[in-house]
Amino acid sequence: MKILITGANGMVARVAAENCRQIGDEVTALSRSELDIANFKAVESVLNDIRPDAVLNCAAYTNVDGAESEKQLAYDANATGVENLAAICKEVGSGFVTISTDYVFEGTNSGFYTQRDTPRPRGVYAMTKYYGELLARNTYARSVIVRSGWIFGHGGNNFLSVVSQLLAAGKSITAISDAYGTPTFADDLARRLRELAELDLPGVYHVTNSGDGTTYFGFAQKVCEIGGYDENLVQPVAMNDLDRPAPRPVSSKLACLFSERLGLERLPLWEDALQRYLS
Repeated sequence: MKILITGANGMVARVAAENCRQIGDEVTALSRSELDIANFKAVESVLNDIRPDAVLNCAAYTNVDGAESEKQLAYDANATGVENLAAICKEVGSGFVTISTDYVFEGTNSGFYTQRDTPRPRGVYAMTKYYGELLARNTYARSVIVRSGWIFGHGGNNFLSVVSQLLAAGKSITAISDAYGTPTFADDLARRLRELAELDLPGVYHVTNSGDGTTYFGFAQKVCEIGGYDENLVQPVAMNDLDRPAPRPVSSKLACLFSERLGLERLPLWEDALQRYLS
């Protein structure tokens, strides 16, 4: 396949590009400086020039707290940019896969959120990502929307990605003990994005590693167990004690109703994925 990947400097985009190249795809991966997806004319020019079989949209504004004060930047990347890509993909006949987030749910459900649950985003970041979903679906019926969350991987700068480095350096950390999610290894997510592009069945998919989910504290404890680090370096903290600008879901665990029915194997357990990441 001829694949265009946006947001090329991001953690998921880098892995997706590598995975696609390894299986023989012709890949063009463009960073924000090379393609600002909020610029309609730029999107139109690039897609008409490349005419990809599929676009994997990994570009996003992901600073959850920053979005509260940078509303326009978040909306440009997470909503307008998605709409632009969907519109031009429709024009040139490309498949379209875009990444959304578990944060579209309000987070009061103690179980797993599926596609049957109605999104109720809280905070600017969550709302702009949900607007992106709606714009993609309304603009291009062929859109594939992938909700994921708690993503960790090589080169990532979020808590889940760097906790092992901090512990290896002997640094004490605090980890939230009362917020729940389903960890997702970027490598596994990237492979599923490519599978969904080839499957080309529009809809909303929840893509995370399997298992019961965990807390940030539980994740850090598992890192200690696998890596042989001192568990006393990790101290629990309550989510509300951090006093962050943006609201976050207390529990945003995801499960997919469709993947296995469509012949897509369940992703490995998050603990097994973490083992692969750490090794």
